[in-house]
Amino acid sequence: MPIPEDVTGEEIDKDVRQELQSLPKTLAEDVAKNLVMVARLIDEDPEGAYGYSRVALRLASRVAAVREAAGFAAYANQKYSEALAEFRAARRMTGTVDLWPVMADCERGLGRPEKALDMAGAPEVHKLDKAGQVEMRLVAAGARRDMGQLDAAIVTLQSPELASNSFQPWTARLRYAYADALLAAGREGEAREWFAKAVEADRDGSTDASDRLAELDGVEFVDALDEDESEPDAAEDDGGDD
Repeated sequence: MPIPEDVTGEEIDKDVRQELQSLPKTLAEDVAKNLVMVARLIDEDPEGAYGYSRVALRLASRVAAVREAAGFAAYANQKYSEALAEFRAARRMTGTVDLWPVMADCERGLGRPEKALDMAGAPEVHKLDKAGQVEMRLVAAGARRDMGQLDAAIVTLQSPELASNSFQPWTARLRYAYADALLAAGREGEAREWFAKAVEADRDGSTDASDRLAELDGVEFVDALDEDESEPDAAEDDGGDD
């Protein structure tokens, strides 16, 4: 797959670059460039990111960072079985538990919420950092909802991190998930309050909390193009023959 001229491979994280030092220099550069493309495209063009991840995987399947990138690219394309296999491979290579929450979410994607809940209660969770533990809580709450256990999902999300007034990278998503669970349970007033709190914490627009809040407040958004098309043509209104 083509690599844009502005991509040098130096853009990757220094830890990944260090991993790639086990490869011959030219090969390491090629792998690095493909990993840069995965990171660049994964949000806006998941299919493109997946393509570059497969190239990197073909070149260096024994590098943990490559297996992890391939996992995230597959995950972004809802290829959960493939993603889980790659995450497991990366975990075997590194021995770390960082990927535990996303592995559990793959189990959800495969229709196995019970397995995700088992993982949420595993000893590995205690080894996660705070961000990882919050992510695991979000996955566990999602698994409860998959099983129709709305009240249990709400309780799962109730935590010191949810109650905290400090803004962390996970705050908006945690508040949003809580608001969404409340709304699903028919607790609209509380849901509105928490969507508002999610908006307050969502500095980079990572959620659509503002739209959900507006919807609850009865605000309707009209597309300007649709509005223009609905107005009768001025010439037709005149109706006169010149």
